[in-house]
Amino acid sequence: MFHSPRIYATLLLWLLSELFEQMPEAGDLDKPKLVFFFDEAHLLFNDAPQALLQKIEQVVRLIRSKGVGVYFVSQNPLDIPDVVLGQLGNRVQHALRAFTPRDQKAVKSAADTFRTNPKINVASAITELGVGEALVSFLDEKGIPTPVERTFICPPSGRIGPATDAERSGTIKTSNIFGFYEKAVDRESAYEILKNRAEQSASEAKAEEGFSWGGVFGGGNGNKKSSSTSRSDGVLEAAAKSAARAIGSQLGRQIVRGVLGSLLGGRK
Repeated sequence: MFHSPRIYATLLLWLLSELFEQMPEAGDLDKPKLVFFFDEAHLLFNDAPQALLQKIEQVVRLIRSKGVGVYFVSQNPLDIPDVVLGQLGNRVQHALRAFTPRDQKAVKSAADTFRTNPKINVASAITELGVGEALVSFLDEKGIPTPVERTFICPPSGRIGPATDAERSGTIKTSNIFGFYEKAVDRESAYEILKNRAEQSASEAKAEEGFSWGGVFGGGNGNKKSSSTSRSDGVLEAAAKSAARAIGSQLGRQIVRGVLGSLLGGRK
């Protein structure tokens, strides 16, 4: 993320685009099927071209109809471009400290983007929030942003130690995906297929070798030449395959380096 922010942004866009293309229309759900939280969001948008920002804005706006929620997490609301920020209806704002002119601008910007509440001075409240406090504004059942409220955020609960069998069973049975993953599926892997082929080839080669020596001991010399030729061909074939793999691997690495270099503006 930190060293290749363009790859991060490209991965985000690809992921959301794939979800938008593959998932069916879900309509207006009570809660989304899937939620993404993208931390360090400023890395997504630093030096991002305008075309990329427009595409992210479009995907974020449309993917809600698929039942997917997207949240951008950042330390400063100025890190999110206005075109993207305008598509985000739910807001959770923790404390901001206004020590510099940029910080003061961020406080004013964050305060102005909330739906006003006569009971709260948002600009002052942002700088006064303590640990666990936040200003929140969510969409109501009609999709309208609610007035901003100052509230405490409930921390996640947990405990030290594993869950009991009964707790685990109850959690599984109440899950939304219960019934999909209970059946174990052990498909034949590529490794197993190749291993079986290699064992079969070795068995055939051993059988041919035994037949060849049987011919020799029987007094015939025709099979000895055939066996020698077969072994020679096998060695040559193995060497050719090994060279092809090496060339393909090297060529593949060069192509990948070239493609990534052109995308990221690095050395060719």
